[in-house]
Amino acid sequence: MSLSDRRTVLRGLGLLGLGSLSLGACGFTPAYGPTGAASRLQDSILPDAPQGRDQYLLIQRFEERLGRGTDGPYALGYTYAISGARMAVTADNTTSRFNYIGNVNFVLRDRATEAVLLRGTVDGFTGFSLTGSTSATAAAERDARNRLAVLLADKMVTQLIAAASRLPA
Repeated sequence: MSLSDRRTVLRGLGLLGLGSLSLGACGFTPAYGPTGAASRLQDSILPDAPQGRDQYLLIQRFEERLGRGTDGPYALGYTYAISGARMAVTADNTTSRFNYIGNVNFVLRDRATEAVLLRGTVDGFTGFSLTGSTSATAAAERDARNRLAVLLADKMVTQLIAAASRLPA
């Protein structure tokens, strides 16, 4: 279909009143739209202070997504656990690939009443190769931990956005 044909079709839909169908008719509401429940999460959740580099990376990503909630109505408590697993082991028992498995249990509380509003758990894994030089392996390990923190924070934010409509205003 050429560009001029598309314009004709779009003009025709506009004349019929079909060019601006509302997505609200299907029950869809944009999470961050003017009436979206997730918009009230922006800058309104104060996470517990991170303890260590991995938790710092988790909260850094969380705040990139939802902002800093220093004066907001919600508080976020969490536990962050990481374990490791050897994945690719050669016949002479040399590990060539390693995975980090991460888990975050979190609790969203009302800051005024300390009432628990939401509990959730997210988990994930990242891996890295051990076949390079010592410095390359150290960089790959650090990168894997960074990626794991981002992955878990994104999953946590997704759960909060999905539950936003059930939270008190």
